[in-house]
Amino acid sequence: MTTAVEATSAAGASIGRVVDLDLSGAWCIDPSTGRQGAADLVVTDGVIASLTWLEAGDGGATDDQGLVVAPGFIDLHAHLREPGNEGAETIASGLAAAAHGGFTTVCAMPNTTPPIDRAAMVAAARAAAAASGSPVTLLAYGAATLGRAGEQLAPLGELADAGVVGFSDDGSPVHRAELFRNALAYAGMLGLPIVDHPENLDLTAGAEANDGLAATVLGLKGWPGAAESSAVARDLALLAEVVQDVPSARLHLTHLSTAASIEHVRRAKTAGLPVTCDVTPHHLALTDEWLAGARRWAWEALDADGRARDPWRDAALVAAPYDSALRVNPPLRSPVDARACLAGLLDGTIDAFATDHAPHTEVDKDVEFGLAKPGIAGIETALGVLLELVDAGLVPLARLVEALTTGPARALGVGGNPGFAAGSLADLVVFDRTDRWLVDAASLRTRGHGNPLSGRQLPGRVLLTVAGGRLAFEAPEAG
Repeated sequence: MTTAVEATSAAGASIGRVVDLDLSGAWCIDPSTGRQGAADLVVTDGVIASLTWLEAGDGGATDDQGLVVAPGFIDLHAHLREPGNEGAETIASGLAAAAHGGFTTVCAMPNTTPPIDRAAMVAAARAAAAASGSPVTLLAYGAATLGRAGEQLAPLGELADAGVVGFSDDGSPVHRAELFRNALAYAGMLGLPIVDHPENLDLTAGAEANDGLAATVLGLKGWPGAAESSAVARDLALLAEVVQDVPSARLHLTHLSTAASIEHVRRAKTAGLPVTCDVTPHHLALTDEWLAGARRWAWEALDADGRARDPWRDAALVAAPYDSALRVNPPLRSPVDARACLAGLLDGTIDAFATDHAPHTEVDKDVEFGLAKPGIAGIETALGVLLELVDAGLVPLARLVEALTTGPARALGVGGNPGFAAGSLADLVVFDRTDRWLVDAASLRTRGHGNPLSGRQLPGRVLLTVAGGRLAFEAPEAG
C-alpha cells in the first residue's frame, strides 16, 4: 500500500483551521506507549478517531525510512524576543518557525525587554500568541530575579498565579548562591522548577570560544568548560540541601555542553536528586572546529580511539573562519564533549532536546566574531540536525522522538502525555525521512539572521504540523 496523507479543514487549508487527516501505512512512533510501526491514523474534526497498527504484510511501511508520524515536538527553551526586539523575532514569527520545525509547544524564555517578571507580561505574551492565529501552544517562563538583575527574587507567587511553567534568568545565571538557594525553595513550594543557565561568570568575562585548540589558533579568548561544570556542581549541591526542607523543589539545567557537566548530573540522578537537563542539537552535532572553517559533524571529528582529530592536519577546513553565526552561549565545545552529550542522551542522563532558538538581527550577527550576539535561530533546523545523528547510526529514531516529546513533557510537566490516544486532540508532526531540504532564507520562517547551516541540505522535511487539532504548518505540496 502506498503511504498517503490527506489533510483538509472545514474551510480550506489555512493556518488555524480544524484538521481532518487520513494517513495510511506511515511509520508511527508513539513514545507514550513505547510502540512504533506501520499504522493507519484517522483524525476527524481535529480529534484522533483511531490508530490502527498494521501487521507485517498489510501493506504499510516496513521501516522508518519513509513517511514518519510523531507527536508534536515540545521545545523547552526558545527566545521569541517580543517585546523589545521584534526586529529579530516576534511571537508570531517564532510560532510560525516552530510549526515549520514540527514543534507544537514552545516554552519562551523571559529575557525580553522588559523581562517577563510581572503577571502583566505573561498576559501580554499570551495575547500576542492568540493574535498570531497560530495554534502552537506558547508557554512562558517567569524571570527568577527582578529584572533578571540577580539582586532580588522576582514575584514568583504572582508569576505562578499567572501561569508560568517555571522560573529562569536564562541568558544569565543566578550568580549569588544564597539567592539561587532561596529561588529553588520558593519555586519548589509553588510546585514549579528553576531552569538554570549554568555559568560561572568569574571564568567567562570576555570569553569568545571554547578553550581549546581552535580558540588558541584563531586567537580567541578561551571559555573554559569548568565555567559550566563548576556552576552545575554548585546548583546540585544547593539542590541537595533545599530538598531536605522543600521536597518539591526541582531543578532543570539547560543547554549542557561538557562531559563534566553530564557526569555531575548522572551522579546526582543516581543519588535521587530531582534534577533534569537538556542538550541542544548544535552542541551534539557541531564543534569548535567549525569556527576555524571545518564543516564535518562532531562524530566525524573523532578518531578510532575517541580522541579529537586536528582539522588542520586532516585538511578539514573548507569554509572561512570566524563565522559569527557560530557564536553561541555556551560555546560550541570539543568533539569529545559532544560525544559525552550523546552518551548522556543514550543512557537517559539527558532528558530532552531543547533548541535554544536565539534569533538576532543582521546588525547583531553580521559583525566581528567577538562582538556578535550569541545564539543560533535553530528551531526549524533542529529535526534535520538530529536526524543526521540517526542516519549515522548513533541514535535510534524512537529515542530522538522521545527526547522531543515525552522527555520534555516529563522534565517540566508541560505538554501532557504526547501520543495518539483516541479521543484526544491531534497534536502531531508528519515528516519525510527520505526528503532533504535546503536551509536558506527562503525556506525559513524565523526573522533571525545568520544560521551556520545555511546552504546545507538536511534530512527530514516536515510536511504537516497539527497543534491541538488545528493546522499549524503544511508544506505547499503536501495537501
